[in-house]
Amino acid sequence: MVANTGTYLDSPFHRYAEGKDLSQIPLSSLANLDGVVVRKKDPKRAIDENVFEEIDVRGKAVLIQTGWDRHWKTQQYFEGHPFLTRSAAEYLVKAGAVLIGIDSLNVDSTDDPSRPVHSLLLAADILIVEHLCNLSSLPEKGFKFFAVPTMIKNFGSFPVRAFAIV
Repeated sequence: MVANTGTYLDSPFHRYAEGKDLSQIPLSSLANLDGVVVRKKDPKRAIDENVFEEIDVRGKAVLIQTGWDRHWKTQQYFEGHPFLTRSAAEYLVKAGAVLIGIDSLNVDSTDDPSRPVHSLLLAADILIVEHLCNLSSLPEKGFKFFAVPTMIKNFGSFPVRAFAIV
């Protein structure tokens, strides 16, 4: 089974053999999370830590709206997508985010096979949700976010039905 299909969640086991797999993630880390939407306004692909500095991310699901979901079901979706920088990931770890979501192909640049953002976030038990859509319909704060996968042992990624309650 291809677990990286549609909108999906990455757990620490996705990157680390000793990391938590889907069966070990507490429901409190996946459901009913306070959420914030960060709206990317800069045309550059790389999203740096400065976009998060004015936002309280501690204990929250941080959803990054880049607008890239407009390319879904096109070849453009796979080329030149927005991504987080290593320094953005370091900032989010230090600031205490619990989940990071993005409306593009990957939180990392696919030009860098070391995947520093995945590595840093998942090492800190910060979950990742990729391929989100319709983040423009959410307010910047004041909502609850849900992204619950099936509880399966030895899986690091799995599709989710991601949604918010405003």
